[in-house]
Amino acid sequence: MLIIAERADITTLAVDAIVNAANCSLLGGGGVDGAIHRAAGRELLESCRKFGGCPTGEARITPGFKLPAKFVIHTPGPVWGGGTRGEAALLASCYRNSLRLAAEAGCRSIAFPCISTGVYRFPAEAAAKIAVDTVRSWTENLPEKVVFACFSSASLEIYRRLLGAGEGA
Repeated sequence: MLIIAERADITTLAVDAIVNAANCSLLGGGGVDGAIHRAAGRELLESCRKFGGCPTGEARITPGFKLPAKFVIHTPGPVWGGGTRGEAALLASCYRNSLRLAAEAGCRSIAFPCISTGVYRFPAEAAAKIAVDTVRSWTENLPEKVVFACFSSASLEIYRRLLGAGEGA
């Protein structure tokens, strides 16, 4: 499995699935969530309405509609509350459940944003470590390629350091 980090707009990546750092309503919002909904078109919103929401740490899958990606996997990350409310376990669950849905859909490549590090205030370094560790420890139906799509150069630097030079970072 190739695991890489790159500075990218996740809505433009030609991978089998992109992950949406969604809110629990799945009906769009700000940040990456809003960008994905805008780029995918109205059909994404209509598809998401059918779920009636999604609990934090779980995931749901929809078609990508107008996106280059075939699928969008929506996962609501935890809001940071100081680290004493199970945030780390919930964030790891976001990555595991997203990988599970990607495997079930036959995806060979997947791209993740920096889940929960925007308005949900999860510390970027801790979130990146959870993301990398969770993906590395995933043993079921591995995708051939995992991309950590970083919106900022600061996030990219964190992921590249955690991945190390020998892993496609």
